[in-house]
Formats: sequence, structure tokens, C-alpha cells
Amino acid sequence: MTPIRRLFLEHVAQTSPAPLALEIERAKGIYLYDTNGKSYTDLISGISVSTLGHCHPKVVEAINKQSQTYMHLMVYGEYAQAPQTELAHALSKLLPETLNSVYFTNSGAEATEGAMKLAKRVTGRTEIISFKNAYHGSTQGALSIMGNEEFKRAFRPLLPDTRILEFNNEQQLEQITERTACVVIEPVQAEAGVIVPQNDFLKKVRKRCTETGTLLILDEIQTGFGRCGTFFAFEQFSIVPDVLLLAKAMGGGMPIGAFISSKKNMDCFSNNPVLGHITTFGGNAVCCAASLATLKEISEQHLFLRAKEIEKIVRGRLQHPLVKEIRAYGALIAVEFGDTDLNMQIISKCIEKGVITDWFLFCSTAMRIAPPLIITDEELIHACNKIVEALQETQGLV
Repeated sequence: MTPIRRLFLEHVAQTSPAPLALEIERAKGIYLYDTNGKSYTDLISGISVSTLGHCHPKVVEAINKQSQTYMHLMVYGEYAQAPQTELAHALSKLLPETLNSVYFTNSGAEATEGAMKLAKRVTGRTEIISFKNAYHGSTQGALSIMGNEEFKRAFRPLLPDTRILEFNNEQQLEQITERTACVVIEPVQAEAGVIVPQNDFLKKVRKRCTETGTLLILDEIQTGFGRCGTFFAFEQFSIVPDVLLLAKAMGGGMPIGAFISSKKNMDCFSNNPVLGHITTFGGNAVCCAASLATLKEISEQHLFLRAKEIEKIVRGRLQHPLVKEIRAYGALIAVEFGDTDLNMQIISKCIEKGVITDWFLFCSTAMRIAPPLIITDEELIHACNKIVEALQETQGLV
């Protein structure tokens, strides 16, 4: 065992009994390199984070430039900082006019927490509705609306007055009422194994929220920044949320998130009480600079269009008897095997062959594929061929 691996296991808090513990020495583009020089194709983008790959030159340049100017100055909202302001303006220009006020956080979970507080403050209501197998973060508030009891049971009691509905079950939308503060929903359920809304489900959720005066909070933490074929996935469903959640790919590898709403809604945090929502590091100048560079690169190069091309290649290349189904929305892809043990075997073989894949939090029977949008056809086909090799070797054992 190497010194780093030993210290990792001894001193870094573990969240699983058997972490991968790969010793990655450096990363560039779509590749990770371990201490032995072995390369791995990162086919999951660090769980939908590295949309531009690792150490993208323009992101690194923005980080270097800003870090030499200033980093942390003061807690959120006190100083007018150019990186924050320019990023908020750039996001607002990409969004509908009602989403024009940005609150920056350090993560997606923090964005969820802030949005829930905002909904309670704006509506004066307490009930929060979410959906089965939804994931919005692991902090206590976000955990309270997680749609999987197995991950919640050990931490109860959690927030009261929450309700879980079934995704794509429009009959249950009647449970959204005049006492509901907000509905939190993903445009495509990611950790459920890429579950796509059917029969205009999102439009029906939007309609019911409007009828009852309920805020619609759209969680684009994993689907945003080009992952699904448009800059924001909701653009494909002809709806506009009252609050939008962002993170993951937003920072180009740096930690940043945001919840975005109207200025009228956001102004609620400025009074009764003053400092209604505060953070020390949210909107860090270096993270905002990295995010702005990421936003510009994705939008100017139209990289979001690459997502559908990636989906097409993966669907075409991973036809195999062990594959029961491929569920995809752009470059967010679930390869369904219908068996957890089989999936884990295949994932392990892929890693041995230098291809990083993973499973989904609430769908352990499916393999996750969510590569950087900068991956070339040749690189993606090579990775798919390695997956097919793993499938064939596994098939010989089952």
C-alpha cells in the first residue's frame, strides 16, 4: 500500500466501505492519470462536473488571473465584486427575464437549502413537495426532500411538512395545494437512472403550481450547463421555473452553485430579518471567474449541441445482449443491466480497462455515462469499445 493510499484510508473520512482509492496524479482533457502513468477515460465527468474536461485552458487562465488579483474579500453580498457581478449578468442574459437575480452558493445542496428558505419566505407557507428517487443534496434540509427512504432513515427526524410524489404521475399533482410553498423537481431525474418526463408532465406541474400560487423550483444541478442538449434542460420542455438551481458543471471544476429567481423574490432576504440568507464563501471570486469562463466556452462554442451527438454514438455502440435498455437525455445516459451485481462487475472491468464509469445513487442496476462534452467521436468510440469488451468478458462468466 502506498503512503498516500494509507493516509487516505486513515485520515480522509470515508463514505463507503470500499472506495476506489485510485491515486490520480494529474488530469487533462478527458483523461485521468494515476501514479503509475496509466490513463483513464473519465466517462462520467466527475459526476457531471467536468463538462469541459479537466484543466480546460480557458478555465485555468481565468483562475490564475483572478487568484493574482484577489480571492476572498468579505462575506457574501457586501462588496461589489466584478467576478460575481459579471457572472450573474451573464447568467441572466441566458435566462428568461423573470430569472434575473442570482444568489451564489458553494454547492448544489446549498442552492437547494437557500431555495427552500426563499419559497417559505415568499409564500408564507411551509409544505415542500418533491419526487420519488429525486436527489437534491445530502444536507439535512435537502435530505428531507430526497426521494429515497433508505438514505434518510438513519438521520430522522428531518424537516416536517414534506411530501413525496411519484414522478410522471399526473393524478398525484392534485396534492399540490394552496398550502404548498414549493415543488422541487428535476427536468430529468438523474440519480433515479435518467428518468425522462412523459406526457407533458413538467407542463402539468408548472400549471398546477401556477394555479395554487406554489413556487416551482427546478433542479438543474446535474442537467444544466449543456449536459442535456441545450444550455439549460428546461428550455426543451417549454416551461419557466420560479427558481432555478445550478451547480456541478457550473464551475468548470471549481466549487460553486446558485439559486436564481426574480429580484422581487430575492429581495425578501434583505429584510424581516436582515441577512435572511448568508454565506461566507458563496460567490468566491476565483470560483466565479472559473464559472464565467466555463459559461462563455459552452455558449460561444455551442458545446451543448454535442450532447445529442454523444447520445447517438453511445446508443449505437452499446447494443449488446446484456444491455436491457439505454435511457438517455443528451449526454446523461443510463445503460440498464437489470442487476446490481452484474452492473458492478462490468463497472469494475471497465475501470481495469481504463474507462471510468459508475452507477446511479438510486439505480444501482444501471451504468452511468456522462462524458465531457469536449470528447471526440474517436475517443468516445474507443471508450465504448472498451465497455463492449467488458460486457463480452462478463457475459462469459454469467
